[in-house]
Amino acid sequence: MNLNTPGLLLLVEDNADDEELTLMAFEQGGITNPVVVARDGVEALDYLFGTGVYCDRSPDELPALILLDLQLPRINGLEVLQRIKSSRKTQLIPVVILTTSNEQQDLVESYSLGCNSYIQKPVDYDRFLNVIQQLGMYWLVINSSPPLLAAYDE
Repeated sequence: MNLNTPGLLLLVEDNADDEELTLMAFEQGGITNPVVVARDGVEALDYLFGTGVYCDRSPDELPALILLDLQLPRINGLEVLQRIKSSRKTQLIPVVILTTSNEQQDLVESYSLGCNSYIQKPVDYDRFLNVIQQLGMYWLVINSSPPLLAAYDE
């Protein structure tokens, strides 16, 4: 039984411009993996756990990678990260923090909660595209992710 959708990416981003740039960078980089976009922390958790508006989606179909902004409405990114890493079903999904925050406390707390990488979004357009393309290439193509544990109960 395949417990994760091969190559599916969950992008958790409330800024429409950053969402568009990220999707464009993947396209320009030839990374054609399917992307699901959640625009706040509640929507991200609903998607991952098959609740709320995603109650009809099987929570056993998990993304191969989560790109998570910290500055999110309703539930912030650190709370989402904590919830992801505290659940046996989702704890092994690689989570890359992709944020504008340059706060040392956010960096330390993100790693303390189990993020796999922390990237500050470059302001420069070309550099942003390059970073997103490299990130996608590494996490979705080069990296070998562990099998996910979605079959296990909480």
